[in-house]
Amino acid sequence: MPDIIQLLPDNIANQIAAGEVIQRPASAVKELLENAVDAGADEIKLLINDAGKSLIQVIDNGKGMSETDARMAFERHATSKISNIEDLFRIKTMGFRGEALASIAAVAQVELKTKRHEDETGVYLEIENSIVKKQEPVAAPIGTSIAMKNLFFNVPARRNFLKSNPAELRHIVDEFIRVSMAFPEVFFSLTSNGQQVFHLEKGTLKQRIVQILGNNYSAKLVSVQEQTDYMNIFGFVGKPETAKKTRGDQYFFVNSRFIKSAYLNHAVMNAFDAMIAKDSFPMYGLFIDLDPSQLDINVHPTKQEIKFEDEKIVYAFVQSAVKHALAQFSITPTLDFDLDISIQQSDAVSKPFTAEKKSTAASSSLYSTFTKKNQSHFIESKSELKHWKSFYEPEKKLPDDSWQLTGGEIIAAQPSLHAINNQLSTDNLTQLHNSYIVVQTNKGYFLIHQQNAHERILYEQFVTAVDGKPIAAQRSLFPATLELSVTDAVLLNELLPDLNHLGYLLEPFGNNTFVIQGSPADVTDGNEKVAVEKMLEQYKHFSNDLKYSKREKLLRSMALQQSIKAGTSLTDKEIKVLVQNLFDCDTPNITPNGKPTYLEFKKEELDKMFGR
Repeated sequence: MPDIIQLLPDNIANQIAAGEVIQRPASAVKELLENAVDAGADEIKLLINDAGKSLIQVIDNGKGMSETDARMAFERHATSKISNIEDLFRIKTMGFRGEALASIAAVAQVELKTKRHEDETGVYLEIENSIVKKQEPVAAPIGTSIAMKNLFFNVPARRNFLKSNPAELRHIVDEFIRVSMAFPEVFFSLTSNGQQVFHLEKGTLKQRIVQILGNNYSAKLVSVQEQTDYMNIFGFVGKPETAKKTRGDQYFFVNSRFIKSAYLNHAVMNAFDAMIAKDSFPMYGLFIDLDPSQLDINVHPTKQEIKFEDEKIVYAFVQSAVKHALAQFSITPTLDFDLDISIQQSDAVSKPFTAEKKSTAASSSLYSTFTKKNQSHFIESKSELKHWKSFYEPEKKLPDDSWQLTGGEIIAAQPSLHAINNQLSTDNLTQLHNSYIVVQTNKGYFLIHQQNAHERILYEQFVTAVDGKPIAAQRSLFPATLELSVTDAVLLNELLPDLNHLGYLLEPFGNNTFVIQGSPADVTDGNEKVAVEKMLEQYKHFSNDLKYSKREKLLRSMALQQSIKAGTSLTDKEIKVLVQNLFDCDTPNITPNGKPTYLEFKKEELDKMFGR
């Protein structure tokens, strides 16, 4: 029987490696930008067409390559950054695996021009499917220009897997921001389809953060600076008022390499404890300088996941550094130890504790309870709840289609709309605490949560709108101008077609700016910008949930953002319309996210509570 195990040809091996290293255009952007940084460039330009599908080009003024190095760079596991096993434990460059260029050449058509300072002419290479098609001398400036064309031209399945152009552009922008933020001393620019998206001049880290995230951060950054024998931490965190509902503006760098770490993120969140809402996330750009021997970055091909030798001490240092920075800038809440005059003047403090009062206090049952040994947990109670068990016992038979409160649990079932409408009495509706609506029925009452109810109503209206019955837009007499960060502008461009169906008339105005020509009738005049900004934040909050489509995330985001908030007072007419619209929905009992819109309380349950 002949031998069946054989070595794979290089072009096949490279394509297999490309599946891990080059997952989408943004992956190639990351690798090419990091190579430019490693080459010592202080000017790096990124040009993309068709969201990187037809062209990704990186031009740098680094040290360039010789003719031999240019050929070797596209071989598997060929690198200038490590030479022996010990080098793996002191890596200071961005790349070291020697897989990126070989993987790119396996799934794209590559053109390379490079020239060193000491060479009279540069070298030009054309590579396709890991095969060098052309090599010749060429006139070129010092540095390297590498163009990657027609990504995945020879892997149709992978090309079809790519998302829409706006979605892929967002991923490219994310990778560009991560590299450019790590090296503020380097000039970076990003041009998409001939239009410049980023132009980042050399400067300080604070200037780079403001350039990327927007001028609104310029006066809202707190400097973090801690130096220890083990590690150094520096960077900036946003003041508590900059906290958002999403994690978008959070960046951790270890030895100038962007990393993802839920563990270290938890350290920062702990430092902000009690200063921001529980569902909000602070902005930060933090850099950790650590001896390379204390960490392992050879964990994943993307090199965004690393292992620390002692992650607990890193956690403690990060949390301490952020806390110290916030305290130093008087951000953290302080305790006021001044005595309250009203307390000082109270009888308990100002009047003497006489022997008579002491005797009376000592004879009380409360004093006796708390002074007995091992009795500090005991609290005397004289109340008698004879029927407490019956309140928690479920009924033997639940109604088929209702919400039922039983034993402290909510049991959900799809209601019968015909049965509900026959029970409702909309003549006498009451709003409680500006958040709940009581609706009497012939069997008890419904307690409706007004925000959850309105969220369900809006969601079903939006579903109808995108399915072919667009919501009418109300044109603004004075169109509003909306200026966004680059990442938000790319996201909004992606959502524009669906937003038009939902009543928003938005037009790109260049330079990450949009003009709001119209909005749905229920959006208050002058509130259009805030509505769009909040919708984007809510959409990004849903963006990590892969089970929802882009359209579903948008509909849920808008329903949640535009719903009447708890605490809003409603008129009798508004209450009546809300209740009627709720029970006209296809699924009136739950929100799109599965929360109950109302609870039903039966009269017999109420009677039981009162022992009747």
